[in-house]
Amino acid sequence: MVSLESLAIVVVLCTILSVLSYRFGLLTWSGAAASFIVGMAIGGLGDVGWLLTLIVFTFMGFAVTKFRFQIKESKGLQEGRKGERTYRNVLANGLVPALVAVIAFALGEQGSVLAAIAYISSVAVAAADTTASELGVLSDRTYLITTGERVPPGTDGGISLNGTLWCVLASAVASYTGWLVIVNRPFDPLFLIPMVMGVAGCMVDSLIGATLERRKIVGKLHVNFMSMAFGSVAAVALYLVL
Repeated sequence: MVSLESLAIVVVLCTILSVLSYRFGLLTWSGAAASFIVGMAIGGLGDVGWLLTLIVFTFMGFAVTKFRFQIKESKGLQEGRKGERTYRNVLANGLVPALVAVIAFALGEQGSVLAAIAYISSVAVAAADTTASELGVLSDRTYLITTGERVPPGTDGGISLNGTLWCVLASAVASYTGWLVIVNRPFDPLFLIPMVMGVAGCMVDSLIGATLERRKIVGKLHVNFMSMAFGSVAAVALYLVL
């Protein structure tokens, strides 16, 4: 059962996050509204630690988006006009974590390691993909993941060595941060599950991008949802097998 104290903390955190994100041009008004709703679902049904993990990922995403933004803008590879994100971006990265929170709440498993692994893995995929995309486009050597063909930076399904390295680092940071905040076991090797799934989910994102997205069968929202869902479900399966 969610306590009134925890719910109050979640409301305050979601309000501050949404207002500041809009105030500093990180989110549009629709993005800020979606951010509040997603944050309330995750923090209210999951745990305050779940929300804090999402907030860390959010600001990580904003940081890599603004990094060398003028170069991205000159190449037409920036997000929005000035790096701002809309409700579609928020939903693309927030639907799966929110769904995990809903399922965990329905099963009464918010405090379980299994639920934590499922949740952290979904966030790790989002962190890995966002970082790889935002920093990978700065590389001139980009290749299509399915064929190895040289493609322009920003091409759906394109990967680079630089982007891949950042993908691994971002997944490690997001996974370990989430593990510390939610599970509170500093030296638990189980945190490697969401870390590995973060990288794997990012690769799945590129595979879908190179196939279904390039053919206009699915959009970016669907790609993100499928790759994050893959990371979360695969992490649960791996945990149950070990």
